[in-house]
Amino acid sequence: MTDNIQLPLYPEVSTDLTALRQLLLELFVKLAYKEGDFVLSSGQRSSYYINGKQVTLHPQGALAVGRLLLSMLPADTQAVAGLTLGADPIVSAVTVVSAYENQPIPGLIIRKEPKGHGTRAYIEGPLLPAGAKVVVLEDVVTTGQSALKAVERLKQAGYTVEEIISLVDRQQGGSELYQQQGLKFQALFTIED
Repeated sequence: MTDNIQLPLYPEVSTDLTALRQLLLELFVKLAYKEGDFVLSSGQRSSYYINGKQVTLHPQGALAVGRLLLSMLPADTQAVAGLTLGADPIVSAVTVVSAYENQPIPGLIIRKEPKGHGTRAYIEGPLLPAGAKVVVLEDVVTTGQSALKAVERLKQAGYTVEEIISLVDRQQGGSELYQQQGLKFQALFTIED
């Protein structure tokens, strides 16, 4: 392993969400945060980059993400979803942890372009009833456009989306965009953390 982060095993921290959040923040700082000259998916230039997949694909990072985001979901959530690729491991982590905690919540993956064969679907995952309440998950929010694309696809499919939850908010307009769209927004961390 390239990282020397020693985190306690999952059962030791599963009931202490504050400690789990602190451990996850440590993973973000050590594995995901980089300084340099970067072009973000929004097209903006930045002096830092947060590669959330370095954390969400880390075994203990995935467990922490799943447990913490599950605790943030509204009680009436019927599914979680996110735009591929950044949200894929987040959606999977939440669905797996939800099953272990006897509150199973299915996950949906939203394609950027329709599937090129078969059903040509934008959305992968179990078919949910019309109007099902889906929460969109995201790794890092900058301008908010990526998660908003997922919201639009889900609404086109007949689902209800009222909230977006992100691991990190870069505080560069995403929260304001969601508010303008009438969406609730929560982030586990801000760039200031």
